Amino acid sequence: MSFFGKNIFSAIAVALLVVLVASCEEELNTIGEGVVAGEPFTTAQAEFEVFAFNKNIEAVQTNRLPIYQLGNYNDPIYGKTEARITSQLRLATNTGGLSNIFGDLSQSTEDIADTDDVESTIPENETVKEVILYIPYQLAQANRDTDGDGVEDELEPGFENDPNNDIDNDGLGNNDERIRGTDPFNSDTDGDGVNDADDNDFVPNTFPNKFDLDSIYGNRNQPFQIKVERSTFFLRDLDPNSNFEESQEYFSNQQFSPTFVAEVLADTLITVSNEEYLFFNEDDPDTSDVDESLIVDTRQNPGIRIKLDNDFFQTNLLDKEGDSELLSQSNFNDFLRGLHLSIDPNNDIMLLLDLTQANVTITYEYDNFVTDDSGDSGTVNSTERTERDYVLTFLQNANGAVTGNAVNTLNNEVYPASVSASLDNTENAERIYLKGGAGTFTEIQLFDEVDASSIINEIKQNNWIINEANLVFSIDREAFGGALEPIEPPRLYLFNAETNQPLYNAFTEVNSSETPLGLFLNYDGIIERENDLGISYTVKITEHINNIIVRDSTNAKLGLTLTSNISIPNVANSMSSSGNEIDIPLMSTVNPLGTVLFGSNVSTADEAKKLKLQIFYTEAN
Repeated sequence: MSFFGKNIFSAIAVALLVVLVASCEEELNTIGEGVVAGEPFTTAQAEFEVFAFNKNIEAVQTNRLPIYQLGNYNDPIYGKTEARITSQLRLATNTGGLSNIFGDLSQSTEDIADTDDVESTIPENETVKEVILYIPYQLAQANRDTDGDGVEDELEPGFENDPNNDIDNDGLGNNDERIRGTDPFNSDTDGDGVNDADDNDFVPNTFPNKFDLDSIYGNRNQPFQIKVERSTFFLRDLDPNSNFEESQEYFSNQQFSPTFVAEVLADTLITVSNEEYLFFNEDDPDTSDVDESLIVDTRQNPGIRIKLDNDFFQTNLLDKEGDSELLSQSNFNDFLRGLHLSIDPNNDIMLLLDLTQANVTITYEYDNFVTDDSGDSGTVNSTERTERDYVLTFLQNANGAVTGNAVNTLNNEVYPASVSASLDNTENAERIYLKGGAGTFTEIQLFDEVDASSIINEIKQNNWIINEANLVFSIDREAFGGALEPIEPPRLYLFNAETNQPLYNAFTEVNSSETPLGLFLNYDGIIERENDLGISYTVKITEHINNIIVRDSTNAKLGLTLTSNISIPNVANSMSSSGNEIDIPLMSTVNPLGTVLFGSNVSTADEAKKLKLQIFYTEAN
C-alpha cells in the first residue's frame, strides 16, 4: 500500500494533537471524514494484507488437563475423532495422611484377634457391597441465570429476563417456585396429585435441578455404551530423562488399548441426563413425627454414574489391607495402575468431563464391635454389620496444582484431501483450517509475508493515531456441506506465537459475566451469527498494533486457534507433523470442534470475505 509523505511532528506537536482530538466537537470516528472548517486532522480507514499459513498438529500433551474428552465426535469437515481416557486412581486420605485401613481396626490388629485377650479385637470381615464410578460433565463456570429465577437461561429460551415465566403451566412463575422450593419443570413436584400452586403439604427442595449441558456434543438422546477396563500401563508422575525433576508428559497419540488393558469392570448402556443425582437421609426411628428419608442429604451434578465390578475391588483393595500395595500412593500406582475408559466407536457422542471431581466409591460392610450399657442387664457386647464408604479419586486440584495423572488419547480420521493439501505448505492460505484437540492451527503474519518494516515505518512517518484495529475472519459456510446447523466454535483465540502471550490486556478488558463468553468483550473473537448460522469472527488487536507503531514492538508472528475459555492463556507442549516441538494454547487442545475461514489468497468471487487487517486512525494534516 502506498502512502503520501507527511511532516514529522515533534513530541510537543503530538501532545497538542491529542488535546485537539479530545476536545474537537466534530465526530472523529467517521470513516473517511476529511478536513472540515480547517480542522487539522482526518479520520479514515486503511486495509492491509494478512498472510495465513495452516499447520498440522501431530500430537498434543494431554495429561493433567482441566477438561477431558470421552467419546466420538463426527465433524462435518474434519471427520471423526475418538477420545479415550486412561487415569490413575488415588487412595483416600484423612487428617492423618493416607487412609489404608478398612473398618475400625488395622489388619495387623485383626491378625492377633485370637491372641491379644482384648474382646473388642475381632476379624472385621470387610466385604464390598457396591462400587460406583462417578464422573461429572463439565458444567458452565458461572451461573447463567440472568433473571435469577433458578432456571438457567438455556433452559428457558426467549424468557431469560422473565422471572415470572411459568414453564410447567402450574400457575406459579419460576421465581415463585424457586422461593417455595417446588420444581419449575413439574406441575406436581411431590406426585401427590395436587397442583403445586394449591399444594401446601410438601417437603421443599426435594427435586433434582436441571442444568444446561453445553459440554456434550452429538446425539444426547440416544443411549451410549461405556466400557471401563483395568489399565496395566504405569503412568509415571516424573520424567526420568529430567532426573525425575520435571513432570512426565504424555501425548494424545499414546495408545493404551488393547495392549495395556485387562479386566473389564463395566460395559454398560447409559443415557445422558441433565438432572442432578439426589441422595436422601435415612429415617431416624426415634423421631416418629419426622420422616428424614424425605430430606435431601447430598446432591451430585449430572454426569456418568455406573456400577463397577465388586469382586475386582474386593480382591485388589479390601483384601490388600495391611499389604505393601497400600502402604503408599506410589506403591498403589505401581500395583493397580488405574482405569481405562472408552465409548463404543459406533456411538455419536462426545463428553467433556471434569476428572478433578470424579471418584470411585466403594461401599462395604464389616463386623463392628458394639458395647451396649443402656439396658438393665449391665454391659452387653456384640457385633453388628456396619456400612462405610471408601472413596478413590482421579485427579485432585489444590489451588491450581493438579496431583494425579490421566491421559487423553485422541484418534483422528485421515483428513479429506482438500484439507491435507492445505496444511504445512508455504502458500498463503486461501482457506484457514482450524480444529481443536490434536488438530490444526494457523500462523498469521501482518502487513507483509517477509519484511513489513517499510510499511510500518511509513505509518509511523504519517503520525497516525490508531483508534481501532481489527482482524475479521469470515466463515466459509459452503465448507460445511450438507451440515446446515453444525456445532461451530464459539470463539477464536489470537496470540503472540513467539512469546505465547495473549494480545489482550486482562486488566483493562470489558466483562459482562464470569462465563467464558462474557469475558474480554473488547478483544472479542466471539462468533457472529445470522439466522443462527455463524458468519464471522472479529478480533480486536488495537493495543497490539499500537505496540508495533508507537512502542516499537516486534511485528511478531501470531497464532490462531480455537478456545474453550479465553481467560486461560496457558500453552501445552505439542508436536508438529515434522516432529518439531510447538506450543499450542491449552484451551484449544480440550476443544473437539472445528471450522473453516476465508484466508487472504482468495478468488475474485470471494474478495468481499477476504481476510484483511482493518485500521481506523486519525491523521494530522
